[in-house]
Amino acid sequence: MFGTSSHEDLIHYLQSSGALSSPLVIEAFQNVDRADFVPEGFAPEVYEDYPLHIGEGQTISQPSVVAMMMEMLDVHKAQKILDIGSGSGWTTALLAFMVGENGSVTGLERVRSLVEFGRENLKKYNFAHARILQAGDALGLPGESFERILVSAAAEKFPHALAKQLKIGGKLVIPVGNSIYEVTKNENGALEGVEHYGFTFVPLITRYEET
Repeated sequence: MFGTSSHEDLIHYLQSSGALSSPLVIEAFQNVDRADFVPEGFAPEVYEDYPLHIGEGQTISQPSVVAMMMEMLDVHKAQKILDIGSGSGWTTALLAFMVGENGSVTGLERVRSLVEFGRENLKKYNFAHARILQAGDALGLPGESFERILVSAAAEKFPHALAKQLKIGGKLVIPVGNSIYEVTKNENGALEGVEHYGFTFVPLITRYEET
């Protein structure tokens, strides 16, 4: 579609299109190969800039959208991160590279077969500080708090249950409807957000959505 026939081509395309810009995110994309997170049979398409099906009605997201969301998240070394809708494990691995061994990343996935698929893919990298768990009935991990939360499925309305799991100064990036919201919890505990329009994601299962 875009002539991105190799890992290097994809990274060059993402940089030239403006989706990738910060050094840490670029380095993560260079070191974590999308090809390691797609089912067999997708070799001709793995570096194209569109979503690919990974089973159970789920997808591995479009590379440019993943890149933009990673840029919005503004990850730093040694942070504690929650990755909701980890799917194939690609975003979990990218985040694990960025936080480094002094940080931690927990991926959550509701589909059991994809939990196993993501875990197997994650084993291809030496990220002892990253894990993928089966999602429970509650949204996120209530009782824990994180410096960054990434959600890769679209909620119908903003889930305030996740905001409660965000540390002061933390950031949440989440699709709501056809927009991506970039939300920061300020020093007073209030939420400040920016809405980015025009995106499509698989839905966040409604029983997880809370007000």
